[in-house]
Amino acid sequence: MKVLRCKDVGVDCDFEAHGKTVDEVLKKAKVHAKDHGIKRVTEDYLKSWRKLIRNE
Repeated sequence: MKVLRCKDVGVDCDFEAHGKTVDEVLKKAKVHAKDHGIKRVTEDYLKSWRKLIRNE
């Protein structure tokens, strides 16, 4: 299982996106990003988030 945590991105939030694949995790993170006021997730966001995804 793979995971990306908001805290790993530097945001004070307990949200964790879990998935079997990196793409699944990123999809969930993109949806959650709207809760933080991010209206459009750019390739730069995805590139930086991809680096922070870890195996659980």
